[in-house]
Amino acid sequence: MKFLHLSDLHIGKTVGGFSMIEEQKHILDRILDIADREDPDGVLIAGDVYDRSIPSVEAVELFDDFISELADRSLQVFIIPGNHDSSGRLAFASGIMSRSGIYIAGSYDGECRRVDVTGRDGVKVKVHMLPFIRPAHVRNALKEEHIEDYTAAVKAAVDRMELNCGEINLLLAHQFVTGASTSGSEELSVGGLENVDASILDEFDYVALGHIHRAQNIGEKIRYCGTPLKYSFSEAGDSKSVTIVDIGGKGDITVRTEELKPLRDMLEIKGSYDELTLKSFYDGEEFRDAYLHIILTDENEIPDAMARLRVIYRNVMKLSYERLAGSNAPEVPEVESAEEFSPGAIFDGFYESVYGRPMSEWQAEHMKQMIEKIWEDEL
Repeated sequence: MKFLHLSDLHIGKTVGGFSMIEEQKHILDRILDIADREDPDGVLIAGDVYDRSIPSVEAVELFDDFISELADRSLQVFIIPGNHDSSGRLAFASGIMSRSGIYIAGSYDGECRRVDVTGRDGVKVKVHMLPFIRPAHVRNALKEEHIEDYTAAVKAAVDRMELNCGEINLLLAHQFVTGASTSGSEELSVGGLENVDASILDEFDYVALGHIHRAQNIGEKIRYCGTPLKYSFSEAGDSKSVTIVDIGGKGDITVRTEELKPLRDMLEIKGSYDELTLKSFYDGEEFRDAYLHIILTDENEIPDAMARLRVIYRNVMKLSYERLAGSNAPEVPEVESAEEFSPGAIFDGFYESVYGRPMSEWQAEHMKQMIEKIWEDEL
């Protein structure tokens, strides 16, 4: 049996003031090309389908086109909501769609959706679908459970799955598993608040994760496939891919990747203003059309530098000065938008800018609790 493992599409996302819709349509088409070559039995989408809980019409239409194309290929599709998704909105009409092999998990209600899949080769797999959960979700659903943190929440949800270890069990989840290496574009709570201990996932044969944007393995059986596109300049040097999971039987699972080429890359270039504006420097270079973070080495700030550089490099997202790196001076205003940072990090930075000192341990903990409560109320 073969699956394509995807996550964190973030359809409708804006980065540095630029809509990613055109890039996302291109990359979803490339994923369909891979599906045609690989001919999998199913596709796993591990959360954060959309970038907003109330996605734009354009974003919904793009995802609708994508899953319709997958259904037309007779592929089974398994989708869970991530922390950016509205569980209720994402699961709309899921009962009807399941008749076409599109399975969508809704909000956590104490039970996780499970789909028993038999591949064309006869291999049988139980796909367990765990939506993104916070401790409050599990406390509300399982009144008898004492849930204090994310590890306890996920463990309580897993314990209720009643796994048969003689069968092949695959978990689709969207959580921050301890040991994962983050990039700069995830929305994570500060202080490791969301961490989930990997040991509670030991009984699964493969764990298809979303939430972390950099592709990586956590041990042998747990994998983040990463985003199909770069959403932060911390990922500028990364290669994006689709993860392909081949399951030959119990204990016979191999994982490989197929690289994804974006419509426009996300790159960083550095030099003085005069160097970067020389025709001999940029003429004929492919990076002129890329999404750019330009790092100027000039000692003095260049007036209206962003607008002037965009005459040559039309997709400049971010501008900074090398001389400011590591100093307390802020970058120039034309930088990535606040959506690139977690709410906790934004407030912490705001507090320090006003009072000249970081929050105390008590204040930071109180702020975390308030942010968690706001998130819980929204969901």
